[in-house]
Amino acid sequence: FDLAAGSTGLNEKQLKAVGIDYLSSITHGGSHASYYPGATALSLKLLYAPDGRILGAQAVGAAGVDKRIDVIATAIHGGLKVADLAELELAYAPPFSSAKDPVNIAGYVADNVLRGEQRLIQWHELPALPADTQLVDVRTSAEFELGSIPGARHLELDTLRENLAKLDPAKPVVVFCQIGLRGYLASRILQQAGFHDVRNLTGGYKTWSWAVEKQSNPDIFDYEDIKRR
Repeated sequence: FDLAAGSTGLNEKQLKAVGIDYLSSITHGGSHASYYPGATALSLKLLYAPDGRILGAQAVGAAGVDKRIDVIATAIHGGLKVADLAELELAYAPPFSSAKDPVNIAGYVADNVLRGEQRLIQWHELPALPADTQLVDVRTSAEFELGSIPGARHLELDTLRENLAKLDPAKPVVVFCQIGLRGYLASRILQQAGFHDVRNLTGGYKTWSWAVEKQSNPDIFDYEDIKRR
């Protein structure tokens, strides 16, 4: 009972059952500003239609889950779209949120997808990738040494432009980082360099590792002190 889990609207299973076309994205943030003591990780999954309508959301975290689900539930009831989530003016002070709330971030990511600025891939879609797909880990060397997705090559984001020749622009590319932000930046760099089939792993390595690795029950987020990030 160290975690809270909340949801609103429809989940993926329900959307598939009724045949509704949808997109989804996963974002990881903090329950409040990372530099203020006591911040804990919060994960948010947003489900939305190709026209931007918000279909549902789920959140998991040690704190702040109810607040974010309440906001999205209200947005659904009010007929807002994902682009509107990015523009919401929510209560802010360091003990309570970040200047850009996790709900805002989820809206930015979804709106970027709908505007064609990035393509996402889900963790469970990785095994079905074509054999010639280039899987690229853009995290730091220290992060890469702690573990990565099997078959991934390491090209750190800060030196990606200098190493573009190591990738084939004619073959599909999947990039990933820890939670998705650096993966987004990497995908933009590649697109601007002439790579046409580029996707970013939504939720990053964190989501993939939580989904596929052996589950255990440590004290929640013992290994993840946001203040040190």
